[in-house]
Amino acid sequence: MKLSVVIPCFNEEESLPATLERVLGVVKPVCKDFEIILVDDGSKDATWLCISAASRDDARIRGIRLARNFGHQIALSAGLHAAQGDRIFIIDADLQDPPELLSKMMAALDAGADVAYGRRVSRGGESPLKLATAFAFYRFINWLSDIEIPKDTGDFRLVSRRALDAVLSMPEKHRFLRGMFAWVGFQQVPIDYDRAERFAGETKYPFAAMMRFAVTAITSFSVRPLRLAMTFAAVFAIASLLAVFYVVVGHFMGKTVQGWSSLMVVVLMIASCQFLLLGIIGEYLGRMFVEQKKRPLFIVMENTGSEKSNS
Repeated sequence: MKLSVVIPCFNEEESLPATLERVLGVVKPVCKDFEIILVDDGSKDATWLCISAASRDDARIRGIRLARNFGHQIALSAGLHAAQGDRIFIIDADLQDPPELLSKMMAALDAGADVAYGRRVSRGGESPLKLATAFAFYRFINWLSDIEIPKDTGDFRLVSRRALDAVLSMPEKHRFLRGMFAWVGFQQVPIDYDRAERFAGETKYPFAAMMRFAVTAITSFSVRPLRLAMTFAAVFAIASLLAVFYVVVGHFMGKTVQGWSSLMVVVLMIASCQFLLLGIIGEYLGRMFVEQKKRPLFIVMENTGSEKSNS
């Protein structure tokens, strides 16, 4: 059995040596036949130099350098496309997720599971805003989504080859991989752990990036926002009929509406809702436009090692 370890990297020169040391220390006792795939997602620092040096020192370490920054999910997908193992271990380079859980995940797959995913019990070093938004995100997306996406999880997991092949057969460009793994099914088990603080560097998911990621997750796995648009339309249609009835009754009773402020408030509220609904529809149409272009998922600029990855 061969094990592939996939690690996407973006500006991780400070943490990468420690990450490789810990990952190698965990993988060697568990599996003799393994590869470590490091994907440089257009880093601006010396990340690629670190990857190249590590690859020269150890033939089991392979590097993939993307032509630009494509984003975490695409970089991870590039590594998953290149992975050749029977089991694939996914972990980030910041050491917030402990590689030491690999043995428990391997045991779960030995027992028949196809996916063993890390479930965060606590999240060290994160702000109250980040904790609150992360908590709300998974509850909100599960309310909207047609499938159940495990709460308080990330991409940290061990997956079987058949589970990975099922995910890689999905061609969409806007990718929410933890949702894609949930969608394909198979037996999946959680492994609880306490998430540590980031080892070094800065978070790659500031608030704005988190919001974009949330939009991708929602539009990838739910059409309920479009159905909510119909609900809004019905509510405002009823409200409009009631307003017409009020105006007609007021006219025959000799009463007139005083001032225009209240009228302007109603007009602006309805106009705002219309633009909101147009924005929701536009988001789905924009994603359809991107998908129809059929551009490659990623572009590889450089490889280390003998194996080449394809988009």
